Amino acid sequence: MSPRSVRAARRKLAVLVGLAAVALLFGLPAPTVVALALTGLAVPVAVALAGGRPRDLLPSRPARRGGLGHTQEQGERFVT
Repeated sequence: MSPRSVRAARRKLAVLVGLAAVALLFGLPAPTVVALALTGLAVPVAVALAGGRPRDLLPSRPARRGGLGHTQEQGERFVT
């Protein structure tokens, strides 16, 4: 899956989870809440069927860089 489609799936998942939570909070009928929850659960399945990893839907952490944001070359220069 392309990064763009993963972002779209992540957004859809967040919206569906939010709608299910709001529906539950405001006391909407149980079939409505269940339908929203099941639709939200279908998003990771659809991602897997499209060849992606459902784990990609989780928020990604920025890559850790060592030091104070120096490049590898700068870090080597400081050591020597």
